[in-house]
Amino acid sequence: MQRIQLTEDLSFSRFIHGLWRLDSWNQTKEETLDLIKYAIEQGITTFDHADIYGKFTCENLFGRALAIEPSLRDKMELVTKCGIVIEAPTRPQHKSHHYNTSKKHIIESVENSLSELHTDYIDVLLIHRPDPFMNPEEVADAFRQLKEAGKVRHFGVSNFKHHQFTMLQSYIDEKLITNQIEISPYQLENIEDGTLNFCLENRITPMAWSPLAGGALFKGTDEKSVRLRDALEKVKAEVGASSIDEVAYAWLLSHPAKIMPIIGSSQKERITRAVRALDYQLTIDQWFEILQSSMGHDVP
Repeated sequence: MQRIQLTEDLSFSRFIHGLWRLDSWNQTKEETLDLIKYAIEQGITTFDHADIYGKFTCENLFGRALAIEPSLRDKMELVTKCGIVIEAPTRPQHKSHHYNTSKKHIIESVENSLSELHTDYIDVLLIHRPDPFMNPEEVADAFRQLKEAGKVRHFGVSNFKHHQFTMLQSYIDEKLITNQIEISPYQLENIEDGTLNFCLENRITPMAWSPLAGGALFKGTDEKSVRLRDALEKVKAEVGASSIDEVAYAWLLSHPAKIMPIIGSSQKERITRAVRALDYQLTIDQWFEILQSSMGHDVP
């Protein structure tokens, strides 16, 4: 498995396992542990969480599995996110859906995540969404306190545009090491609006959520999905892949930004197919054929 060096003391596996649907997989803690171990066996050592996933249940489900075999913690990198507030049975204090990036909320969220995940530290904490009411001085204070306490090693953001990233970075002493954004052959917004170029400019390696467009590549009936599926099928035959998801992942992996796709599946075969994408190197013609099928027209 390829690894991406984010800092001198931290690297991620090129593929990341995403746990945002863990509550819907209906697994026993032993089954979740088995899936974690399978991912690690494939070289996927980085696991992505957020406090709100499963209405604040997914971290706990993962943590209960990890508690069976605590030594696995040393073989993985844990990412989690905070800053979104939603109503949930386990959070009666939450009265509405909003954002909260106050120092108090960030620190409380991390304390909860540490407890739920059965770990003493988070490798990377992300602010989940840009907050229009954000006080960056409070965020910086929270990050500094968590770092000094050894509770979080590094920090980043999720879904930030370049102006939001640079604003927050200007208040923080250490580098924000990643931006988790939506990128797929179907969803080109962060390519077209310069977000990916900003990552390249600033040597920020992005994580890609929904790299298969939430299944639209397989079952979407709109014209764009159909065009893309045809292009992916064509390239699949050319490179000898066994499925179009391998080609979609290879398309992301080919980009010079060193995109790290998040696999959000409980199915071992889907994880295996994702890893196989590392074996395919698309030609520039194939890469642009997929891009233009998504755009619906040739590049200028």
